[in-house]
Amino acid sequence: MFGNYLIGLREGLEASLVVCILIAYLVKTDRKDALKPIWMGIGVAIALALGFGCALEFGSQELTFEAQEALGGSLSIVAVGLVTWMVFWMRRTARHLKFELHGRLDAALAMGTGALVATAFLAVGREGLETALFVWASVHAASDGTPRPLIGVALGLATAVFLGWLFYRGALKINLAKFFTWTGGMLVVVAAGVLAYGVHDLQEADWIPGLRNLAFDISGTIPPDSWYGTLLKGVLNFQPDPTVLQVTVWALYLVPTLAIFLAPVGFASGKGKVKVPDEQGSRGSQPTKAS
Repeated sequence: MFGNYLIGLREGLEASLVVCILIAYLVKTDRKDALKPIWMGIGVAIALALGFGCALEFGSQELTFEAQEALGGSLSIVAVGLVTWMVFWMRRTARHLKFELHGRLDAALAMGTGALVATAFLAVGREGLETALFVWASVHAASDGTPRPLIGVALGLATAVFLGWLFYRGALKINLAKFFTWTGGMLVVVAAGVLAYGVHDLQEADWIPGLRNLAFDISGTIPPDSWYGTLLKGVLNFQPDPTVLQVTVWALYLVPTLAIFLAPVGFASGKGKVKVPDEQGSRGSQPTKAS
């Protein structure tokens, strides 16, 4: 459940910050007349993400077992690729995100209502589709027959919306560089578990060999239905009887990806200033360290 909460929090907070930046800029430049198209674009993006998630969930139920496993495994690998790109992209561009969005919004204001809707839709829609895909893959991997994974995601998204509102109001000041670095690192760990589970799905679909070639089996020590087994599965997508290929792929992804992500270079060195938008334009300055 914690792993799914982290996904909802990390992904949702990015979308919340984008919305805060767009809304705060229009309010501070006295263009409140443009708020309605912005909210329209955001609403369409959210509806598209929800529709995409529903299509994945209900569409997969009509497939055979092998087809479900093949789809789940393939989309899990795609989701891991997208979330890996996203955490590295956010680490590199978070300091300039505000100015990039301001530039797009200025151009959209000059073009009219349709451009405003499209700007908000594209800014939030990409985050929404990535979130829907990764959440579906993670819930599919961590599902234990209870609603806990979905509850975790919902709580994470709710927390992200609340934090976004606090950022907008200027009531919350945290080091965003460190926040995105550490939550990104934890998300890489979650992604490694999703990737390993995706490989297992492809093995069950008979797309990849080695399903019976187990690396170890500690089901007797850590029963999957025990509270600690459920906790490990919910947080790390831990499996007590993984195949050799699962363990190999997990290690080959996690070790180098985490090492590169946490390397003390560029954005990871934590230098510069990240500004959090607010209504007054001055309370949102957030100190970080300069690159």
